Amino acid sequence: MLTPGAGNLMPGAGNALTARVIEATGHSMLMVSGAAVANTFLGVPDIGLVSLSDLASHVSAIRDAVNIPILVDGDTGFGNAINVVHTIKVLERAGANGIMIEDQTFPKRCGHFEGKEVISKSEMVQKIQAAVDTREDPNLMILARTDSRSVEGIEGAFERARAYQEAGADFLFIEAPLSNEELASIPREVPGIHVCNLVVGGKTPLLSQQELAKMGFSLIVYANVALQASLMAMQKSLQHLHDQGSIAGMEDQLMMFKERQKMVNAQHFNDLAEQYGGRKVS
Repeated sequence: MLTPGAGNLMPGAGNALTARVIEATGHSMLMVSGAAVANTFLGVPDIGLVSLSDLASHVSAIRDAVNIPILVDGDTGFGNAINVVHTIKVLERAGANGIMIEDQTFPKRCGHFEGKEVISKSEMVQKIQAAVDTREDPNLMILARTDSRSVEGIEGAFERARAYQEAGADFLFIEAPLSNEELASIPREVPGIHVCNLVVGGKTPLLSQQELAKMGFSLIVYANVALQASLMAMQKSLQHLHDQGSIAGMEDQLMMFKERQKMVNAQHFNDLAEQYGGRKVS
């Protein structure tokens, strides 16, 4: 439930396989992370190089792979308020249950990078209004994100969050607060439904689910934990293979073939093959 203080955990995914793992490990919701899509699909930093069509194809694949709700990182809406109208239509059709729009200039940068710039508060208000007016499903939730903490300070971020809430945003996200005190002040100063994004190695303190829920946060996003864990595992196993000429000694750190097939839902396709006379997967 998206209520103040609910403290829901929301891991991030950049592809359908990661989304399957998130659902299989018991999580009740996920975020399609723009950074994860950029890193895994293009092999580049999160600097605005993923197109709307790229993002929509990933959202569609993830929607087909899992049944849990999906929050999609819509970046800046890929332009002005008119572009936001198109973005909301495309991502809603692709299967989003929620869409995040942020107030950085285009092209955006990862929220934990230096050198961010933001558009005017009034322009972002127009974007939020456009998003709210465009959605066809009234249950589609619009998340307003502000990256103004690093540009205008925490008080400026509060002012923007209030304006975005008044414009119709269903929930709010002040990116990259720098201390426990700043984190605690967000739900207190701007009552409503708030997101906290925790980046391992980023700017925001890594507080526990219980601590953040007590502060009043509804969603606790770990946008790139799955990505960072998989990158570490891939690097370690492939370096071992390169150095040793085999994977001997690392078998216990790899998912076995049978479990891998289970994770990609092979039995479902075997059942279809049996029903329709096709060739079984395995």
